[in-house]
Amino acid sequence: MRAWAVVKNEAPLEEIELPTPEPQGTEVLLETTYCGVCHSDLHIWEGRYDLGGGRVMNLMDRGLSLPIAMGHEIVGRVVKLGPDAKGVKVGDIRIVFPWVGCGTCAACLSEDDNMCLTSKSLGVYQHGGYATHVVAPHPRHLVDPGSLDPAVAATYACSGITVFSAIKKVMPLPADEPIVLVGAGGLGLNAIAVLKALKHKNIVVVDISAEKRAAAEAAGATKTVDGTGDDVTKRIVQACGAAPIAIIDLVNGTATARFAFAALRKGGKLVQVGLFGGELNLPLPLMPIRALTVQGSYVGNPKELRELVALAQSGDLQALPVTTVPQREANAALMRLKDGKVTGRLVLKSDVA
Repeated sequence: MRAWAVVKNEAPLEEIELPTPEPQGTEVLLETTYCGVCHSDLHIWEGRYDLGGGRVMNLMDRGLSLPIAMGHEIVGRVVKLGPDAKGVKVGDIRIVFPWVGCGTCAACLSEDDNMCLTSKSLGVYQHGGYATHVVAPHPRHLVDPGSLDPAVAATYACSGITVFSAIKKVMPLPADEPIVLVGAGGLGLNAIAVLKALKHKNIVVVDISAEKRAAAEAAGATKTVDGTGDDVTKRIVQACGAAPIAIIDLVNGTATARFAFAALRKGGKLVQVGLFGGELNLPLPLMPIRALTVQGSYVGNPKELRELVALAQSGDLQALPVTTVPQREANAALMRLKDGKVTGRLVLKSDVA
């Protein structure tokens, strides 16, 4: 198979040849048709996460090895089944759940694969959708997109379930209670769409880019807030009419975490999703005194992917704006994302799509 792979961190992706996998046991081999280009790919390409205070987490120390074909927002066509794979057939088009684990622990067996302590995520620890072929470990990791646009459906495997899972962590709330979203990129626009599909009516979006704030308003944000400067917290409170009870930080850098935490009302919850990096120093007495919650949210599980796809198939979920580019232009697409020149989502389209 061909792959557009990270061969050296922070160097251009290279087109390389790799052995086409032979599916074993319950595995399913798919031919990639579409694959989203996610901001997480940039961290994998760089090989590290910023932990703040001059500290970094090196992904090589966590099991990442090169070369690696990134890409975890995958739609593909089934081309071969392992001898124990049941429930799909050759020719089926499927969304691939990428956040797989060991397959045998309690988390995996309860379909909380993303909580497995031995992550084997596609596009991170195994080759993903920046390649012509990909292997799903089990048919339960495959979801039928039905009549959905496959380029949009691909984004549900990460961007979609990531925001869906995060939103579930602040729900239930009254429909007119402000929910603040920090970031109006692909995640932010998907979060607006999910909230609207869930009939939520008060969505406040924060971003430093006027263009992205405009995109958020066009997507249905109730209000938008300029995320630049020193008084962002004050602007958030003003936009909400009072200190908000729920903030979802889709950027999660030092600055965004600080102004989001400072904006919370008593009993409020900050859900941290993004991987931009940095650190947040918490005033410990205020945590119990104000009954605050700071919670991380890591992608989602197969159950949530199925829920989200069903929501999309109902017609209530507005499609994220996507731009398709040829799969062979993966490096150029990644660099466009790095330079902040993407509104919505870039999705790689293979020659066989």
